[in-house]
Amino acid sequence: MIGPELKFKDQVVIVTGSSSGIGKACAIHFANQGAHVVVNYSSNAEEGQNTLDEILSNGGSGILVKADVSREEEVLAMFRETINKFGKLDVLVSNAGLQKDSPFLEMTLQQWQKVIDVNLTGMFLTCRAAARQFVSQVENATEPSHSELSIGKIILMSSVHDVIPWAGHVNYAASKGGIMMFMKSISQELAPHKIRVNSVSPGAIKTPINKEVWSDPNKYNDLLNLIPYKRIGTPQDVAKAVAWLASDDSDYVNGETLYIDGGMTLYPEFADNG
Repeated sequence: MIGPELKFKDQVVIVTGSSSGIGKACAIHFANQGAHVVVNYSSNAEEGQNTLDEILSNGGSGILVKADVSREEEVLAMFRETINKFGKLDVLVSNAGLQKDSPFLEMTLQQWQKVIDVNLTGMFLTCRAAARQFVSQVENATEPSHSELSIGKIILMSSVHDVIPWAGHVNYAASKGGIMMFMKSISQELAPHKIRVNSVSPGAIKTPINKEVWSDPNKYNDLLNLIPYKRIGTPQDVAKAVAWLASDDSDYVNGETLYIDGGMTLYPEFADNG
């Protein structure tokens, strides 16, 4: 249910890839904080509708928009639909991503390209559209704003594999490593416009994409060996961090990556002197 502290009351938030997993949790969390949420999906309309239905049943507000973030015309159409419906944009959570795993020696160009197209080019297309919208809102405002706060917030969904190499997943790891420098570079460029850009890098999170691991007791125990905090994360863990980065509470945080990983990036193999 919508909570009493509506930090995002009447703000408009696009969450790409919000038909399941972390994106779904983010969309619902923002809606519960009073935001109008654009639920985006690429292929599974039923799952996208399920996210929107949960938002609406909790008293929230939102719309469902189909768009493949790797396709420029579909991204632009999603932003037009958002503005036509709500009149503005306040937050972009660029979350959509996928895996196409393969040993490097066997990886096809198609497997490589698909992951780069969605995970990295999708970030470029959605972030560019959001930044242009934020700037145009200020330029077209009837009254100048005297607030020192950000005019718009962008949060990119990365992964601990922006710093942890991952054999058998080189396309995915390369895309996430690319997100880090993309985020920092556009943050540097957009900061003078008062647009804040940050990213979150989740570790092991209990989502459908890795159900094979957390649903198998043996694999789950092996996974816990990589997590000093000794629990797997939840989509809500990530959603709360994303919301903090999108809120005015973090207004002086810019160009940063927040790791939501229970300590996975702490090299746990060295806990006993290596």
